[in-house]
Amino acid sequence: MAQANPNIGEERPVIRQLDDAAINRIAAGEVVERPASAVKELVENAIDAGATRIAIDIADGGKTLIRVTDDGCGIAAEDLPLALSRHATSKIDGSDLLNIHTFGFRGEALPSLGAVGRLTITSRVPGADAAQVHVAGGKMDAVKPAALRAGTVVELRDLFYATPARLKFMRTDRAEGQAITDIVKRLAMAEPSVTFALRDVSGGGEGRVTFRADRENGDLFDALHARLARVIGREFAENALQIDASRDGIRLYGYAALPTYSRGAAVAQYLFVNGRPVRDKMLTGALRAAYFDFLSRDRHPAAALFIDCDPTLVDVNVHPAKSEVRFRDPGVARGLIVSSLRHALAEAGHRASSTVANATLGAMRPEPAPSAPARVYQMDRPSPTARTAAYRAQAPGFAELANDYSGSIVEPTPVAQVAEVQEQPQAQDLPLGAARGQVHENYIIAQTADGMVIVDQHAAHERLVYEKLKTQMAENGVAAQALLIPEIVELSEGDCARLMAVADDLTRLGLTIEPFGGSAIAVRETPAILGEVDARAMILDILDELADQGESQMVQARIEAILSRVACHGSIRSGRRMRAEEMNALLREMEATPHSGQCNHGRPTYVELKLSDIERLFGRS
Repeated sequence: MAQANPNIGEERPVIRQLDDAAINRIAAGEVVERPASAVKELVENAIDAGATRIAIDIADGGKTLIRVTDDGCGIAAEDLPLALSRHATSKIDGSDLLNIHTFGFRGEALPSLGAVGRLTITSRVPGADAAQVHVAGGKMDAVKPAALRAGTVVELRDLFYATPARLKFMRTDRAEGQAITDIVKRLAMAEPSVTFALRDVSGGGEGRVTFRADRENGDLFDALHARLARVIGREFAENALQIDASRDGIRLYGYAALPTYSRGAAVAQYLFVNGRPVRDKMLTGALRAAYFDFLSRDRHPAAALFIDCDPTLVDVNVHPAKSEVRFRDPGVARGLIVSSLRHALAEAGHRASSTVANATLGAMRPEPAPSAPARVYQMDRPSPTARTAAYRAQAPGFAELANDYSGSIVEPTPVAQVAEVQEQPQAQDLPLGAARGQVHENYIIAQTADGMVIVDQHAAHERLVYEKLKTQMAENGVAAQALLIPEIVELSEGDCARLMAVADDLTRLGLTIEPFGGSAIAVRETPAILGEVDARAMILDILDELADQGESQMVQARIEAILSRVACHGSIRSGRRMRAEEMNALLREMEATPHSGQCNHGRPTYVELKLSDIERLFGRS
C-alpha cells in the first residue's frame, strides 16, 4: 500500500530559492528536449536576425557538436553577456505578449543551452570588431576579441554534459540526425528566400551535405512551389493544388496534394502559422476533414499550408517549444482550411495524380537484356491505310482479327458508327479522349491527343453516382425519422454541454437532440437513411470524436458510407460490355464531374499514359 504522504518526509519542508544554474537547467529541460530542439532554437534566432544564408553543422547526431553560422545583423560585444542572461531578449519589450512578430521572444534558449552544454558565441555587427563569449555548465567567461567577417556563429558542444542523466534518453545518432533534418526542412519551407545547408561533420573534415536548399527567386507562389519541390519532392509539387484564400483577417495559402497522391501515414502534413512550424490538433483535424470524403481511413493527405494573420489573433505562448498555437476564433481558421481545400479539390475536376501513371509505367518497364544493350529504333507511325494493307498481307484470317476480338467496340447501327467516326477527331482533343475499346469488360481504352487513358468503368461510374447522390442530399436535406419513444442518454455536465454546442450541426444531418433536464439529453430523430440505429452508442461515439479532435464527422461518415454503398450497387458492374456511345458518355461525364479522378476510397479511376512514355517502353526514340 502507498504511503499516506509519500512526497513529504518527517521533517517540515523548507522553501528555497534555486540558484541561476539550477533554474537554467530546469528551463533547458522544457526548451531543449533533444539536439533537434537546440537546432530549432538557434536557426530561428538566425532567421529573426535577418539572415539570408544559414549553415548548420552537426556531429554524432548533434550530441557532440551543433554549429549554426548565419549572415544576420549580429550581436554587439557589450550585449553578448546579456544575451546569455535568462529572460533577456531584443525581440519584445514586454508590454504586449500577444503582438509577437518573431520566432523567439522568451530569452530562454541561449542561457538554457549554456547551462547544459559548452556554448560559444562569436558575432560581429557592421562597423565594429567581432567578439566572442564562452559559457559551460552555466559558468560564463569574459568577452574577448575574435575574427569573423559578419554575422554570428553559435557553437554548442557536448550537449547535456552537465546533466548526464539526460544523455541516457537520447536515441541513436542516426535517429537524432534525422530529427534535425526534419526540423531544418520545416524551417526551410517557410523561408524560401533563405539558403539553408546542413552538414554532418562526424569524424572531422568537411563532412557531407545531408540537406541543401538554395534561395528561390520569383513571386510568393513560384518561390514556395520551387522550395516545396526541393524539400518534399518533385512528385508532390507536380500533383499539388495551389491554395490562396482569406476570411476575417486570416489568410491561407500553400499547396495541397490531390487525393490520389496520398500517404500511408500523416508524414507529409506541414502546417505553419505566421511562418512558425506547428503541430496543432485543430489544424490537422481541419486538414483531415477537408479530405474526409476522398480518402479511406488508412490514407492521409499531403499538404504544406501557411496561415498568416495579425499576431493578436493567435497566441503562440501556450507551449514551451511554441509548437502549438491557440486562435482567438478557431472556428474561422478551421472553416477557412476546410472550405478552401474542398473548393480547390472541386476545381481540380477529374484530375488524378501523375504518380499513378509513373507506377504503371514502372510495372510495365521491360528488363534490359543482360548481354547486349537494347537497340533503339526510330520509325514513323503507320497511317490507317498502311495498317489495313499490313493486316491483309498477313497469314489468312489475320485481317479479320483486326475487328474481331473480345474487347472490340460493339456498334448498334451503321449510322451510329459513322457519327462516332466524325466525332472522334474532336473527342481526342478532350482531356479523357475518345473511347477506342473495352478489355475484360471492365476497362475502357481511350485515345487522347498525346497518349491514352485506361478507365476503370465500375470505379468511375460509382464515383459519378455518388456525387449525384450527395448533390441531391445537399439540395433536399437529410431525411430524419422520428423515434416513437425518444431515447434518453445520461451524460456528464461537460459532455452534455459539448454535445449541445454542435446540436444544430447534428440536426442538419438528421440527428435531433434536446436537453432533458440535468445533464441528460433526449434523442428525438435519427437519419432515416441509416435505418435502425443504437442512438446511445452513436451519441457516445460522437462525444469521443469531439473530445479527441474538437469536432465530429461520425454521423456524416455513416450517411456517406450508405450513399457510397448505394452508388456501388447502382453503378455499371464489372463484366458488362459497353457500347461506344456509352463509353464516350461516361468519359464526358467524368470530365464534367468534380472528384471523378478517384473512387470513393481515394483510388484512381483512370490512368493516363503519355505517348512518349509508351514509345520508350518499346525502345523507340
